Amino acid sequence: MSTHELIERYWRYANARDWPAFGSLLAENIVYEVPQTRERVRGKEAYIEFNATYPGAWQAEVMRIIAEESRAVSNVAFRIGAEIAVGISFFELEDGRITRIIDYWPEPYEPPLRNTAHIERYDT
Repeated sequence: MSTHELIERYWRYANARDWPAFGSLLAENIVYEVPQTRERVRGKEAYIEFNATYPGAWQAEVMRIIAEESRAVSNVAFRIGAEIAVGISFFELEDGRITRIIDYWPEPYEPPLRNTAHIERYDT
């Protein structure tokens, strides 16, 4: 599967809440970061939980994907109800799995509360 197709599947499986399929795209040691909220999540199961516990009936509409063999960038419109936030995600891949994601959103915000112990808050 091409990197472009892998990122398309990532968003499709996230939108479908198909966590087993979503997890199949991730490396065991994936690291996810959001600079605006200073959140970091380490590990595949923790990252799946991070997404599964995100509140609200959200959907991410893929607007653009740019992909190379081991890197990709996606631009999405993230919708929760009437709210829309446009985000940019940078992906790093190794051996056909996503190893790192850095999500950038338009402005700093406080993250929603989740029922998970796998999120670290870090200083800039």
